[in-house]
Amino acid sequence: MDLSTGQPRPVSRHWRVTGWLLAAVWLFFLNVPLATALHQPAPWRRLVGVAALVAFSVGYVLLFQWARKLRQSLLPIPVGRARAGLLLLFAVGLASMPGTGGDWLATLVYVAAAAVFLLPLGESLAVVVLCAVTPVLTSELVAGWEAEHGIVFAVLLASFAMFGVSQLAQRNSELRAAQQEIGRLAVAEERARAARDLHDILGHSLTVVAIKAELAGRLLDVDRERAAAEIAEVEALARTALADVRQTVGAYREVSLAAELAGARSALAAAGIAADVSTEVPELPQQWDQLFGWAVREGVTNVVRHSGARCCVIRVRPDRVEVSDDGRGPSTPDPSGHGLVGLRERARRLDAAVTVGKRPEGDGFLLRVHAPEDAR
Repeated sequence: MDLSTGQPRPVSRHWRVTGWLLAAVWLFFLNVPLATALHQPAPWRRLVGVAALVAFSVGYVLLFQWARKLRQSLLPIPVGRARAGLLLLFAVGLASMPGTGGDWLATLVYVAAAAVFLLPLGESLAVVVLCAVTPVLTSELVAGWEAEHGIVFAVLLASFAMFGVSQLAQRNSELRAAQQEIGRLAVAEERARAARDLHDILGHSLTVVAIKAELAGRLLDVDRERAAAEIAEVEALARTALADVRQTVGAYREVSLAAELAGARSALAAAGIAADVSTEVPELPQQWDQLFGWAVREGVTNVVRHSGARCCVIRVRPDRVEVSDDGRGPSTPDPSGHGLVGLRERARRLDAAVTVGKRPEGDGFLLRVHAPEDAR
């Protein structure tokens, strides 16, 4: 499947040629009725016999390829059209009788095989039985025709073989459908992951940019130097956010706990929220350092955006990180928002737990990410 379009990849030329050969190679067994037609003394019988057999061969191959193409495209075979095609195929085979005599019964092998490939199981079984008993019945009804037990055996053998082919084709179709669904889900998951990453990156950065820009606007008439400094930080944050987006698109976005703690101090200060941040960062494995960094980023973003807090506390330990505030509490930020969903998914990859709720001390919001027991 082509993930860029969500459509099945075209079948290669090699497999198209193989499909035609698979249908045509079995026509070799029409050599007996063809030889009979060619040895007819009457020219019109030769012409009718050869023309009918050629038309029968072409019709059989086209019918087989039509059904095969539908199966490859994961489309159902229209039963009505399949029945009409089989009736027409049988009629053309029957029309060869003036030139082939009793050898026209060889065409029933192909009618039975096509029925197995085209029709539902019950109908195909009925067609196979009719094709198998026809040679026996005609030997009793038509003078001079001998019982064609070889045709009966060929009908049964070809039908059994085609049943195996049809089951294989069905399983291949189901496998292709499953592969397409997996591919579609992979594309959807990748899009959702990219959306969460962009939310986590830009949500934090743009929140801080908005706060600093608002602060600079208030300071413009009061303290131009500080306002200029805030504007310079806004420019730096915007450039950093742009670089982060480029890194995310390039699939090598990395977050570090130390950098996020430093960014948290700056963001909280710009929002006028007192920051109580751990000064020492423990040595952590890279995956835990990144996870704790994402937790700090998401927690501080929610504090700045939603809490109305006066103080934010960030504590980092070897087995956990906590971001808490004294604001309006856990009902303000949406626990099902993109940021928390992305954080939970990152934590799940490491079997870590994310806790969101009210602080034990009273009012306020607490976000905690902690490692499982066996990782401590």
